[in-house]
Order: sequence, then C-alpha cells, then structure tokens
Amino acid sequence: MKIAVFGGSFNPLHNGHAMLADTIIKELHYDKVLFVPTYIPPHKIMNNVIPATQRLEMLKRFCESTPGNIFEVEDCEIQRGGVSYTVDTLTYLTEKYKNQLTGKLAFVMGDEVAVQFHKWKNPDGVAALADFIITHRYPDAGVLESMLVKNKPSGNYEGDYATKFDVKAFNYPCVYLEKPMLPVSSTEIRGRVKENRSFKYLVPTAVYDYIVENQLYTEREGL
Repeated sequence: MKIAVFGGSFNPLHNGHAMLADTIIKELHYDKVLFVPTYIPPHKIMNNVIPATQRLEMLKRFCESTPGNIFEVEDCEIQRGGVSYTVDTLTYLTEKYKNQLTGKLAFVMGDEVAVQFHKWKNPDGVAALADFIITHRYPDAGVLESMLVKNKPSGNYEGDYATKFDVKAFNYPCVYLEKPMLPVSSTEIRGRVKENRSFKYLVPTAVYDYIVENQLYTEREGL
C-alpha cells in the first residue's frame, strides 16, 4: 500500500487541503492519505487555534464522509503532546504501517514550507524515512492581518512566502506539483467566520457543519 502523510494544524481543514489529498490519490496513485494534526508545531506560533480535540474531530468527520476509505486520521502527535517533530512522527508511522507499506511513506508539504526544510530537526533523517511530495501554494490573499487570526513564525523560521521556492535548489528528490492548490487558506476562513462573512463553500460540508454547530472561531466560541 502506498501511503502519504499530510501533516498540519488544520485550523480548520479546507477545500484546498481536500483537493490536494484527492490529487495525491488520483494523480500520484497513492492508496491512502493520513491526515496528521499537529499538537504544537515547531516552526510557528498559532493564533486563534481551537483545541486539538476539535481539530481532530473535524478531520475524523471529513474522512468518514469521504467514500473509499482513502483518507484516515492519525492522532499520534496529539497523543504524544508537546512539540512534535516530523522525523519522530515518520519513525512512528513507518513502524506502525510496516506490514502494509509499499516502499517508503510519502511526506506532503507546501513549497512555502519546503524552502525552509533545511532548518528542520534532522532533515536527512526525514528524507531517509519518506519520499517528498511538494505542492505549490498561493500566498494568502485578502486575509486579516490581525494577530488574532494570523500565525507567526517562531525561532529562526521566516514568515510564509518570505523566500521563493526553487525546486532545483531543493537538496532531496521530490515530486513537485506545480499547479497551485486552491487559493484558500485557514487564516482567511478564520477571519471570515470572525467577521460573520460567508465561508460555507471554502470547506468540506462535514467541516462547515462542525464549525457552525460548535460556534468555532467566533466571539461566541466556548460559550
């Protein structure tokens, strides 16, 4: 079985994420995409983030609503707690799926992340454990600049899109999906919800229903 690992805060998961996962299945011929929600990311400070349990539940509902058992949620980083590093997650998943895997896992990342991959913990170890699928992403456009909704880089990481990605300069073999993901971002969705603007068609139905039911990303959140 060919398995791709798609990590992120998923705060919330949106149609760009869903489209990318579907592309990996249909065009790159993977059998399953594992969504791995992070507990605390090592390279950014998340703002207006909902609890990990709720991000996990949104992902579960989305995966369960998708036919074919092609998407699955893996909660290892949430169960582990603290800051999670990709090399540790891939080590765990390689062992967990060793009897099902065909070749190595694939690891999915946007090119705005890949351009700073050399700053990650043990990048050579990550490369030894997984093949790379890198996707081109649009820079966030039209999103709120308020720090209530926008994440900040941490440590020696630069902000997203601060440096342009050059696939020829990337030090590891990869599949580069040059056609951009849909121009939608979690940041924009959080801002739209907070301002009581339309966002229904930017996220899968299961995610939209969960956000509305639980009044997430609004001033009423938690009431």
